[in-house]
Amino acid sequence: MFNNPNAILQQVRVMASENEMSTQLQDQLARLQQLRSQLQMVIQQRQQVEIRLREVEQAMDALKKVDNDTPVFRSIGSLLIKTKGKTEVLNDLKEDKETLELRKAALDKQEGKLKEKLTEMESKVENALRLSQKA
Repeated sequence: MFNNPNAILQQVRVMASENEMSTQLQDQLARLQQLRSQLQMVIQQRQQVEIRLREVEQAMDALKKVDNDTPVFRSIGSLLIKTKGKTEVLNDLKEDKETLELRKAALDKQEGKLKEKLTEMESKVENALRLSQKA
């Protein structure tokens, strides 16, 4: 009956206009909205980490193609600073990549848990709405 979030919201609007919502249902709806917001935030963070990870991988690939004696510069703020060389920058990029991969894995896990909680909460709200319609 309420397989889509818009159907839930529509039913809530109808009930709200009729002043039929219980405090418990209102709390569940607030929690549902909070979970949706948290999920959106985590998805955005994961996407940002994925973008940064691709940038690091591209930089590593580009560095691997240059000679060892080619001067390598690193951007720090609005400055370009000459580094000690290709090896130093590659090592830094490898560390960055490992950190980003760990962060992405944590965000993936968090996203999965939030999706589970969201599905569970949507189910609870749907059931509460069904029960309130029968009353």
